[in-house]
Amino acid sequence: MKQHHGVRVRKWRSGTTGCAWQVRYADGSVVRLIESPYPRGPVSAAVFLHEVGHHAIGFNRYKPRCLEELRAWQWALDAMREHGVPITPRVLKRIDDHLRYQIAKARRRGLRVIPEPIMEYFAHPPRPAA
Repeated sequence: MKQHHGVRVRKWRSGTTGCAWQVRYADGSVVRLIESPYPRGPVSAAVFLHEVGHHAIGFNRYKPRCLEELRAWQWALDAMREHGVPITPRVLKRIDDHLRYQIAKARRRGLRVIPEPIMEYFAHPPRPAA
């Protein structure tokens, strides 16, 4: 995944949080970076793939930001299925929790209309942890 998408891991995190960004230099070159937990199990693999997903789908392609987060999670789930990584109830709860947090943050920052794809996602009740 790192080679295929040209991503460099700046730091392997000990927790299950991640971050993705890119740096554009004056000469036009772009460095794609992430921080993520090392993928040892389904949850850490999901977080790692989510961060790679930000680069795979492209930054600032989806607006608002909470929609980009949804698309990155969808990309990560597709990659997990493709590579045979189990999608456990804990993975689904992690995604659910993260998207609910992103929606709350967007609303605090003034988002008035929640995009339809996210509303469809929240049509279902929160998933319990396994």
